[in-house]
Amino acid sequence: MTFDYPARRARLAELLPAREVPALLVTSPVNVSYLTGLSSSNAAVLVRADGSALLATDNRYIEQARTLDVPSAEASDVAGTLMTPGAGIEAASMSVATYLRLGEGAVPGGGPVPLGPVVEVLRAVKDEAELAFLRTACEITDQAFADVVERIAPGMSERDLARLLENRMAELGADKPAFDTIVAAGENGAIPHHAPTDRELRAGDLVTMDFGARYRGYHADMTRTVCLGAPAAWQREIYDLVAQAQRAGRHALTPGAGADDVDAAARSVIEHAGHGGHFRHGLGHGVGLEIHEEPFLGPSRTGRLKDRVPITVEPGVYLPGRGGVRIEDTLVTREGGPELFTKTTKELLVL
Repeated sequence: MTFDYPARRARLAELLPAREVPALLVTSPVNVSYLTGLSSSNAAVLVRADGSALLATDNRYIEQARTLDVPSAEASDVAGTLMTPGAGIEAASMSVATYLRLGEGAVPGGGPVPLGPVVEVLRAVKDEAELAFLRTACEITDQAFADVVERIAPGMSERDLARLLENRMAELGADKPAFDTIVAAGENGAIPHHAPTDRELRAGDLVTMDFGARYRGYHADMTRTVCLGAPAAWQREIYDLVAQAQRAGRHALTPGAGADDVDAAARSVIEHAGHGGHFRHGLGHGVGLEIHEEPFLGPSRTGRLKDRVPITVEPGVYLPGRGGVRIEDTLVTREGGPELFTKTTKELLVL
């Protein structure tokens, strides 16, 4: 399966006049790959408003670059080689040192123009080929959970469980984990991004697992919380609350919805139950070639969702010193309602 890279560059070129730049110098490695198909640690591509483009990379990648459908040049200074007067640059990926070096005095006719996300806006909306890879990544993630969950037992450490999930995803065909796997048992569940430790799982623990597979460059993201033994009343209460909030967030995930409104749909459920202070992060984020990418769902986020945008919905309640619950799915916005990519049950599993 191949991607239409010239069409991607053409869509980018159409965005440049509104930003009042004649071209965009793309230096983010992920964005260079998205626009050309070249994966490297040192490359840049200049996309002009007329749709033409030039790729530069060093001698480690030049032979690969010459097989692509974009003119290429070998250069040790890839950004300097491609810089043209008044071109836009990716402010988030270019270093201050490079920006200063390419400044007004170095480029007669106009120095670089820092821009916010441009390629990232294009990347947010996926084509069906991209969605097929992401769907497979999510299927691997679901299956790894199904294969590992029955092995979870007291005495196993958080690290042991994280390793089991990651190894199983690799066996099922993942390129590698989409990110560092989170396993948080008992009181550690109150830390949203807890790094697994040697802390052993114990009877009565809530255990949160946040993990995903990367497949053909596309990242899955799923979180499930299980209970080792019969849940206490407070554990059942916050689990049911998070499940209700997650359901509300999923149902609000429609093209045209505001990023802050989707967040509010889930957050209001938790706030009305008196746990607003225990939900301390945004509701979700886009996924694709990166695990966190545009768009982001949160109370202060702006913009409206489009069709065919993969995004997570992941509310949580975290009680310091006691534990927490997070439930997360990867979904895709569709005109007829969101398509669920991670399909593992959201019922509380009592192990």
